[in-house]
Amino acid sequence: MTHGTSELAERVAFITGGATGLGLEMAKTFGRRGARLVLASRSEAHLESGAHLLRSEGIEVLTLPLDVRDARKVRAAVRCAYDHFGALDILVNNAAGNFIRPAERLPEKAFANIVDIVVNGTFYASRAAASFMRDQGRGVILNIVATYAWTGGPGTVHSATAKAGVLAMTRTLAVEWAAQGIRVVALAPGAMETPGASARLWPSKEFEERVRQRVPLGRFARLGEVADAAAYLVSDRAEYITGECLTIDGGAWLGRGVLDVAPGEAIPKVTRRRDGPPDAE
Repeated sequence: MTHGTSELAERVAFITGGATGLGLEMAKTFGRRGARLVLASRSEAHLESGAHLLRSEGIEVLTLPLDVRDARKVRAAVRCAYDHFGALDILVNNAAGNFIRPAERLPEKAFANIVDIVVNGTFYASRAAASFMRDQGRGVILNIVATYAWTGGPGTVHSATAKAGVLAMTRTLAVEWAAQGIRVVALAPGAMETPGASARLWPSKEFEERVRQRVPLGRFARLGEVADAAAYLVSDRAEYITGECLTIDGGAWLGRGVLDVAPGEAIPKVTRRRDGPPDAE
């Protein structure tokens, strides 16, 4: 078995929503750096295909079917992972539901479902994992959030509300659990280059391109670079970071200022009129 680095050697990482997309990319990145993996997902088919990919690289992996909305099943899954590997060093709360829907057309049940998965699921898994991390005297919990948790954004009231709750949870638990050796951190990726995201989030290729052009660095995030950032946050290199959220979105959340200048667009020249304040040409 050949890995790029061994900075996560022998660490056990439990990843919810870990069988597809960013979750699977983080699993590959952690595994290539020596971690042993627990993948949790509602889809057994996704778990099977994800585990097959990881094992083909010689990465040790345990798969657990799991709906994070069920607190009892979350506790049982975390216990199973600990009993299997004899340790639990890293938890990544990645399970989520994401789609665009105007608030006036969002069913109440859909809103509650997203909050249940993201907020309740994150809390259930974090508390269950922390009980083992506490006994070990160390552990890292990484929560995947989004920049619209603090900026807002049309069509995201369900997800923005949930992710904002997780961001508050991250900071609160970071303070509460620091003395027990547990770090709690968050990662906020911007739009990523994944087929799934394209199908769920962008109504057309034209709209997708419009969103891309509004990113100051001119592109969407690559899954690999987001996973590398996650690997850094859960490693010992980040051992003095807790309660913090790392944004990796090419500067997209920063906005374009009062002039609404797009990336690469020239700033309009300002001249002073005789009859008033400066005006843009």
